[in-house]
Amino acid sequence: MASQPQAAGKRRGASAVVTDPPRPRAATASRVVVRTSGGLVAGERAGHVAAFRGVPYARPPLGALRFASPRPPEPWNGVREATHFTDVSFQSVIPNRPVPPSSEDSLYANVWTPDPGGSRPVLVYIHGGGWQAGAGSMPAYDGARLAQRGGLVVVTFNYRLGALGFGLHEDLTDPDTGHFANWGLQDQEALLRWVHANAAAFGGDPGNITVCGTSAGGATAWQLALLPGLRGLIRRIVSISPSHVTPPATSLTPEDCRTAYQAVARRLGTTVAELREVPAAALVGAWEEIFAPPLEDRIVGSGRWYRGPVVDGRTMPAYDHLLPTPGVPVLSIHTSTEGSFYTGPASPQPLPAPRDDAELRRAVHDVLRLGEPDTDGTLADACAAAYRAAARDAGAPCDPRSLWTEIWGDAFFRHQIVRFAERHARLGTTPLYAMEFAHPALPPHFGTPHEATSPFLFGTHRLPQFAPVFGDGPVERLLSDILIDAVAAFARTSAPHTPNTPDWPPFTPDAPSTLVLGGPGIAEVARTPKLAQLGFWDAVGWAPRL
Repeated sequence: MASQPQAAGKRRGASAVVTDPPRPRAATASRVVVRTSGGLVAGERAGHVAAFRGVPYARPPLGALRFASPRPPEPWNGVREATHFTDVSFQSVIPNRPVPPSSEDSLYANVWTPDPGGSRPVLVYIHGGGWQAGAGSMPAYDGARLAQRGGLVVVTFNYRLGALGFGLHEDLTDPDTGHFANWGLQDQEALLRWVHANAAAFGGDPGNITVCGTSAGGATAWQLALLPGLRGLIRRIVSISPSHVTPPATSLTPEDCRTAYQAVARRLGTTVAELREVPAAALVGAWEEIFAPPLEDRIVGSGRWYRGPVVDGRTMPAYDHLLPTPGVPVLSIHTSTEGSFYTGPASPQPLPAPRDDAELRRAVHDVLRLGEPDTDGTLADACAAAYRAAARDAGAPCDPRSLWTEIWGDAFFRHQIVRFAERHARLGTTPLYAMEFAHPALPPHFGTPHEATSPFLFGTHRLPQFAPVFGDGPVERLLSDILIDAVAAFARTSAPHTPNTPDWPPFTPDAPSTLVLGGPGIAEVARTPKLAQLGFWDAVGWAPRL
């Protein structure tokens, strides 16, 4: 969320190489040197964890490699210093999100490990940001606490974003691989292969890799688990608050994507193939101009909210709801009020909250139009009425802002998360564990917003920039410990059982099987909360239809 500023990049990759031989570890206790597939890297130990920042997992996608499949990093001589984060992937300014130095030279990984010796479970974390923002180096994702308490090797990384990372056009075909789409997804696949090849160097077990992500990262964790080429490499997934991509709201259709790139090329006086040669800022700026007009005035009808991966038959064979459910164990997590990320203070899409029924009708209509462009006010009235009735029956707030928040969060997050879990329980061959994170944010924030899980998973809620939003008292520390322990246990055994959680069975739609973490009982197994509201989306055939 907007209260999670990104970490500033401090060092570019090539300048971090030195040619002196590695010094004995005893000479400088804080320096830790390991050998990766590209060469020696030097990290630093702080307390019980060694951290390696800015380790290349792919060649910089510059020049002719823009819109190309990721290539293995160039090997280096000597020892490469890995003590500073690199620049984040090129991205534009989003309201309430300060952007640190960004660059196309950004395909680097960060690794935290209790010890480069041993063979621990590996947790690869994919950052969110709507496929257009964010970085593995954001302060919320500091892996030290998670690695130490969880006994994990934790990996974060950057991948290509926006028009440089998620799109499709045959004129951008890579002559070596034949790929012409979803370069950010290709980066994620390359990162996983790099982790598999290098996990042992950092004290990780290459045969025990869990992929975890939040928001866009949660969606792509699920997508990666469906790729045949990664079968056997991903052992299990933790999918947190995903918004599974589907047009017209969160993905472009292939035809609309072609139209958008052609329009960008015309604006810049070039061809689609020659977009590799224009400055990144000009390219991304032209792309954003395509999507700046009101929805009804755009030249394309899809990609109305976010523009994530595009179905290309390879990196994304089809939309998730049209594919088999993942064949690996799943830990599915969502927050109790996903929508308060967008309707609360510091929203990345700031809009005034509705104050009366007329404003609520307009606000709900605007939300519905993202997924159903031709909807009219009748559906907005029915939606508001259904949510008001459900709130009254449950004794929950039914003021305009609260209803708008619930509708927004359910439309694009909670509805599909719960229905995907139910589908997995019916059709899957592996266990799925469901969790609702319900610890409320502090005023003036409200509810349990989308992305509220990250500071607790990483134990960074206690940082000065996050404590005023999430708290840092005994309860918050206990919740963070429980969440870390649950994810670590899942990464170790495929079952998220901890000493501080009750008997938590795999998810069964008709039985109490969702762990509610952060509610009045701290950790309680219950039936899926607020199911009545989700029935509205089924009744109107809201996409994705499962």
